[in-house]
Amino acid sequence: MFKYDPNRKYPKETEMKAVIRFQDCDPLQHLNNAKYFDYFFNAREDQVPKLYDIEPSEIFIKYKQSWVVYNHQIAYVRAAMMGEWVTLISRIIWHDKQNVLVEYVMLNKEKTQLKTVLWTHLRYIDVMKGRSADHPEVIENYLKAASIEGFDHTLITFNERIKQIKDGLISL
Repeated sequence: MFKYDPNRKYPKETEMKAVIRFQDCDPLQHLNNAKYFDYFFNAREDQVPKLYDIEPSEIFIKYKQSWVVYNHQIAYVRAAMMGEWVTLISRIIWHDKQNVLVEYVMLNKEKTQLKTVLWTHLRYIDVMKGRSADHPEVIENYLKAASIEGFDHTLITFNERIKQIKDGLISL
């Protein structure tokens, strides 16, 4: 069951390796643009329960609330190729009382080449009322503990962030 532990040090990002599958590629052996989302979301879904001892369904069951996507920004910097092993990283880079911004980064296996960056903006909603809701205190505490500190997405554009990642100015 979802429970925030104030004494626990929560990881600030998830990371896993994946192989680009044949069935997910176009005739040129590039990962199909729509499939990048599947790789990112599946990687995060696999890692969050392991790293944070939480299943998103637990929040829905307990609070009748959940996050819904309201915006994506994605940049395909370099193609992921069929059979290639890639590194998938995700992290919460910003949140407020009703919103969360998750950043996804795909790199080559060695983490030396940027493939793709995705920002997913989520809104927390009360499912029963069908409208935005504030994060309960326990979720707000969890978000604070698991988020990258000091990042303000209003001070940097998405393209500037891509350049920052690409130039290695931030830690991956």
